[in-house]
Amino acid sequence: MNTAPNILKGREWHFLKKDYWLMSLVTWVPICLFILLWYIFSAGLPRDLSIAVVDLDHSQMSRSLIRHYDANPMLRVERQFASIDEGQTALKAADVNALIILPSQLEADTRIGRPPQVTVFYNAQFLLTGKLTASALLQSQGTFNAKISAMKAYSQGKVGIHALGAAVPVNSQITALFNISSNYAQFLVTAIIPAMWQILIVVVTLLALSRELRLQGLTSWLGNNPARAILAKLWPYTLILWLHGLLFLLGMYVVLGWQMNGSWFIILLTQLLMVIASQGMAILLFVLVKDAVRVLSLAAAYTAPSFAFMGVTFPATDMALPARIWRELLPVSHYIEVQIAQASHGATATSSFPQMFNLLLFCVAFLPAFLIAKRLVNKSNKPLKVQI
Repeated sequence: MNTAPNILKGREWHFLKKDYWLMSLVTWVPICLFILLWYIFSAGLPRDLSIAVVDLDHSQMSRSLIRHYDANPMLRVERQFASIDEGQTALKAADVNALIILPSQLEADTRIGRPPQVTVFYNAQFLLTGKLTASALLQSQGTFNAKISAMKAYSQGKVGIHALGAAVPVNSQITALFNISSNYAQFLVTAIIPAMWQILIVVVTLLALSRELRLQGLTSWLGNNPARAILAKLWPYTLILWLHGLLFLLGMYVVLGWQMNGSWFIILLTQLLMVIASQGMAILLFVLVKDAVRVLSLAAAYTAPSFAFMGVTFPATDMALPARIWRELLPVSHYIEVQIAQASHGATATSSFPQMFNLLLFCVAFLPAFLIAKRLVNKSNKPLKVQI
């Protein structure tokens, strides 16, 4: 029996109210996840990243350099080791983010004009903290070197701007075009939320379909018009999941006040395309597997690497070919390019059309899903031949 017309009259909303787990996934769970993720990264700016120092010189200059590192608000000299082996052990155990080795002739070499070599090891496996630690160390070391050069210039009788010019002959200025404050919450949360949202879309779609499989069987639910039954089943969730996208946009760019430079309309339209594209992939997996537990496991394997493959924390151009292929098969990878281009870069609408077209291509997944569903129904309705 085909129950699709009853869905349009409110049947799906009635079932949704009875399924507490599914109701939670479309109501309070996304809101709690958004608040939790924001709270985790709410500090916004990194502070007190732990570093360790091995001082082999024990001079006034080496102690001054250590204090200079510790004065940087992004760094904290947490430990000082007597030997390099102890420092390497702490670094490998991730007790500190970086290890600085000050050479034994640091002050003596500096006084005679021979540049000493300060060695820094840091854990680049942790991309964010490693990059921030290395950047802060370079900044602190550069400032300290400029002070030493300025002191030498003063000792040679140069004063004022002449001493500064001798200390820093080339003055560089680096200006961030986007995310000027280097707020890593704005950098990470705006990407983590869409990745989590895609997982939510696929899981909600599969749970809704699995309910029909559990209650009346797949072919009985699909009836004579599988395409109509599937579309009627999915459209309420399409609206709800699209509303989730609007809510996290409002949370990030209105409540938190992060900068929105582009078109709300383009982002919202792309969000709708992403919801439909993700649902298309989910329904295709469902009719292929036809088992609730197995299809959820397969969906988890499909969507779990979303954040890693989006190209936000690691450039997509540097990924291996299998990773780039997987990335192209994830709707969120195309959506996030539109969100970043519009919200951060203020790009034109036409520049987002290629990614929107890619999301439209995902809708083709509905066609094989409908054909497979139709074949399942025809196979179920086919009369058995009995030979006597």
